Amino acid sequence: MKILIKNGRLIDPASRRDETGDVALAAGRIVGLGRVPANFAPNRVIDATGCVVTSGLVDLAARLREPGHEHEGMLESEMAAAVAGGVSCLVCPPDTDPVLDEPGLVEMLKMRAEKLHQARVFPLGALTRGLQGEVLTEMVELVEAGCVGFSQAEVPLANTQVLQRALQYASTFGYSVWLRPQELHLGRGVAASGPLATRLGLAGVPVAAETIALHTIFELMKTTGARVHLCRLSSADGVELVRQAKARGLPVTCDVSVNSLHLTDVDIGYFDSRARLNPPLRQQRDRDALRQGLADGTVDALVSDHTPVKEDAKTLPFAEAEPGATGLELLLSLALKWGQDSGAGMARALAVVSSEPARVLGAALRTLQASCGQLVEGGVGDVCVFDPAAAWQPEPASLRSQGKHTPFSSYELPGRVRCTIVGGQVAFEQWDRA
Repeated sequence: MKILIKNGRLIDPASRRDETGDVALAAGRIVGLGRVPANFAPNRVIDATGCVVTSGLVDLAARLREPGHEHEGMLESEMAAAVAGGVSCLVCPPDTDPVLDEPGLVEMLKMRAEKLHQARVFPLGALTRGLQGEVLTEMVELVEAGCVGFSQAEVPLANTQVLQRALQYASTFGYSVWLRPQELHLGRGVAASGPLATRLGLAGVPVAAETIALHTIFELMKTTGARVHLCRLSSADGVELVRQAKARGLPVTCDVSVNSLHLTDVDIGYFDSRARLNPPLRQQRDRDALRQGLADGTVDALVSDHTPVKEDAKTLPFAEAEPGATGLELLLSLALKWGQDSGAGMARALAVVSSEPARVLGAALRTLQASCGQLVEGGVGDVCVFDPAAAWQPEPASLRSQGKHTPFSSYELPGRVRCTIVGGQVAFEQWDRA
């Protein structure tokens, strides 16, 4: 299939390209950028006038719910949600059922995803067997099966010695470890500690739950030399600790969820279970620090933290409701909204959902023999075409994800994805033109 995308505004944050031009795709690759190669005869022409053409988005945190939680989401529905949101590459954590701690399970997931011919899936392997925090998994075998790193998902490691051994082992082979910084005993609440949680009578999670874990991780990184990616930073103090760690030269990267970037604990309102999230929503000073950290590069990437939850699990009292919200289809628009609100601009907004998360993945993407998250000649043919002037409201019924719950359902968001191309094939398109 040869595709020609004409007259779009080409934006590639990695190369600082921002110009009007064409994109030619053939055999799953970008063969022309800015100008069409001589004698290029497309099978399909897409008129992108008035639209931005950029690389497919890269999401570092998306739960697909399969295997084991098909009642909350299936590969078909969640992959459809991904491409509807312009996401061409996504990383899924290992907390499936069974846990992704065996090569066969990883291979099966990747095979199922590849058959759908939609977004590319990069699984994280379990750091310990069954996420039990006791015995390390066979990391080499899991990497050979397709894992891009190792994680405990939402299960904190109680045993610091096990974490040290895991980091030592991962460092020996050059693997990255993905950790959500949360101290086990302090992190058992359902809302961020503060006046609102106290007033509502909700068990609180103090900032110290994050900072204590960060101090432990950084100390172990210094002694082991391991590369660590911190998942979903949530506090101002956490941002400052990461800034200091990077200044000391530690090989650490981190991300923030769209929820923590835009919302605060006030959005819980009157026990609104749509705002029951992990990590919990914190105060405005934390949100402001996360926004600034994302703008100045302390925080590397913005993630959807896509977690589809079934209806019954959300229609419970706030403290009993299952945490999570759908986010894949909102990632681009919420990135653009942050770019507008913060003054960071469109290029930076696109960078934190494309080239920057691709840089975090690093060597894992080299298996594609080209870089995702970039518009570059010879690169993979993953392209997102969106209309920056089209506003929309994420009504639950219109979402393709099986999970319909989002705290942003009343928001008017900028930017509508018109077409997503993955590997040179159109995976999604929706045009409003007459």
